[in-house]
Amino acid sequence: MKIRRSTINDIDEILKIFEDARNFMKDSGNPNQWKDSYPEIALIRSDIENKISFVCVDEGKIVGVFVYFEGTEPDYADIYSGKWLNDEPYGVVHRIASAAGKRGVASFCLNWSFGQCRNLRIDTHRDNIPMNNLLNKNGFVRCGIIYIENGDERIAYQKVDIE
Repeated sequence: MKIRRSTINDIDEILKIFEDARNFMKDSGNPNQWKDSYPEIALIRSDIENKISFVCVDEGKIVGVFVYFEGTEPDYADIYSGKWLNDEPYGVVHRIASAAGKRGVASFCLNWSFGQCRNLRIDTHRDNIPMNNLLNKNGFVRCGIIYIENGDERIAYQKVDIE
């Protein structure tokens, strides 16, 4: 597998992966994190134009998609029922999804992201048990609760390089 920046030409495949992810979430008891249209095509286009959208490619086929950037995430300014592991500059992963039936993609994407920045933050819905388990398995520490722009609650995680 390899990671590359997404392009506008990838949109149809990206949309299919997000559709697979929404269906998986619904089937896994998490129907509320990504409603029927999230992420909207305008957001996907914006992510691509801002060069923060990446795809995971395996044997020439896109099998995963995610957003990665380094900088400040406004939703992470306030954290409740806990605290971040540090206040150092950090990388952020959002909207991570993999193709139906393809295993190991999300871990590969998270490991690639951690390779870019050894101080990584991510959040997920309380009901997204598979993602919560994946984050724990990949060395992320549950730090507390954040609220995203629309007011919805998310569990905040962070992984730091321990040297």
